[in-house]
Amino acid sequence: MSDEVVLLDFNLSMFGIRVRIALAEKGIKYEHKEEDLVNTKSALLLQMNPIHKKIPVLIHNGKPICESLIIVEYIDEVWKDKTPLLPTDPYQRAQARFWADFVDKKVHEVAKKIWTGKVGEHEKDKEELIVNLKQLEEVLGDKPYFGGDTFGFLDVAFIPFHKWFYSYETVGELKVDCPKLNAWAKRCLQRESVSKYLSDEKEVYEFVLSYRKKIGVD
Repeated sequence: MSDEVVLLDFNLSMFGIRVRIALAEKGIKYEHKEEDLVNTKSALLLQMNPIHKKIPVLIHNGKPICESLIIVEYIDEVWKDKTPLLPTDPYQRAQARFWADFVDKKVHEVAKKIWTGKVGEHEKDKEELIVNLKQLEEVLGDKPYFGGDTFGFLDVAFIPFHKWFYSYETVGELKVDCPKLNAWAKRCLQRESVSKYLSDEKEVYEFVLSYRKKIGVD
């Protein structure tokens, strides 16, 4: 009996892109169902994720798994005969999880305050975002990928955000000067799993402008 895999998703979601990349890395076939997050969430999404009511949701043989990092780990564990995403060493696994969580809390949450806030009101957030990105650049060091020579869990967790840098810079009136991260992103984009699903930065920017207008900050 073959696995039935369905992904509830939104095209520009960096969290959904994580899952798409992980599935592609593993070569898993799945049905993609696009959600309209701006207007009405589907009955299926509300049924499968009644707690947070958010995408992405991976439905595997009828059972839902929610939250993108948890989903990526689940994919890695279930299809473990495919190329692993998490390191085998327990300490390295813990570090990958730590820094993936750092991306969510110290990049996404800080940056969201900037691109959803009024221009000029988030100077401290802008400073913190740059510091946090520089911290990730230090973690990367001179390695090809965050996992060393191998594209892995932290790369999957972070690469979807790279196409949002343009919006951070333009809306926040700041400069993201992280050459090692830019070089890393170019290496990641050489992978079909990444280049196929990563958002177009101008499309992201248009979404950000539309969202800002909707919430009344522009």
